Amino acid sequence: MRGIHKSILSVIVMSILPLLAEAGDVLRLATTTSLYESGLLDYIIPVFEAKNNCKLHIISVGTGKAIQLGRNGDVDVLLVHAQKVEEAFVNEGFGVHRTQVMYNDFVILGPNDDPAKVRTTHDATEAIRRVYNTAQLFVSRGDDSGTDKKEKYLWSKAGLKPNALWYMETGQGMSATLRIADEKNAYCLVDRSIYLFNKDKIRLDLLFQGGMELLNPYSVIAINPLKHPHTNDLQSHVFINWLTSPECKKMINDYRIGDSQPFFTTSDN
Repeated sequence: MRGIHKSILSVIVMSILPLLAEAGDVLRLATTTSLYESGLLDYIIPVFEAKNNCKLHIISVGTGKAIQLGRNGDVDVLLVHAQKVEEAFVNEGFGVHRTQVMYNDFVILGPNDDPAKVRTTHDATEAIRRVYNTAQLFVSRGDDSGTDKKEKYLWSKAGLKPNALWYMETGQGMSATLRIADEKNAYCLVDRSIYLFNKDKIRLDLLFQGGMELLNPYSVIAINPLKHPHTNDLQSHVFINWLTSPECKKMINDYRIGDSQPFFTTSDN
């Protein structure tokens, strides 16, 4: 009888395992519009899905909204770019294993004739100050994204507050905001990958680049299962391990937009 019971139990377990696998092969990823619109995820994610029999559901929002989705337990893992907010998220117990994956940088675009003379400065804060002093139209995302946070940091560091007469917040993603800035021949701050992706479609020039202030690191964070037990913690860590693996790092470094490399992996993973 005991052998029969074991056989029955084995049949039950074997019938349940496919259902468990099916239930666990979806991973919800919240990431930034800048990263999503760059095309990088379309390049690397299919490889992860094929190797791990896992489907990624990607939610593309600003970093602030992505962090809130993580706080609510509405996603399993984050791939975002706002270091202070990320650290607070982990310190408050909502995230675990924050790992830097890669970086690029922000650039300042503007009209070809550059009335604010941004092109001739060597400092990002001074570039912002020149826009302020000449009251040139500046288009901002205004959506609490990583890009928006970086821009607000520059205004704050310069000790300035933009004037509503020449400062426009779109509340939209990066590509949409860039299109509006281009239509209005205005200044704006963008992620380099978005600039590269759109540069042949816009009139705006790249006027300022470089410097540590405009560095833009991206990190991956698993949602803490102690806060949200329903999240897919196992697959989150599989994803993080793959994202920082030599195979994926090579793919990230090999990715090109035109002839340019938009992302560079960190060397300490």
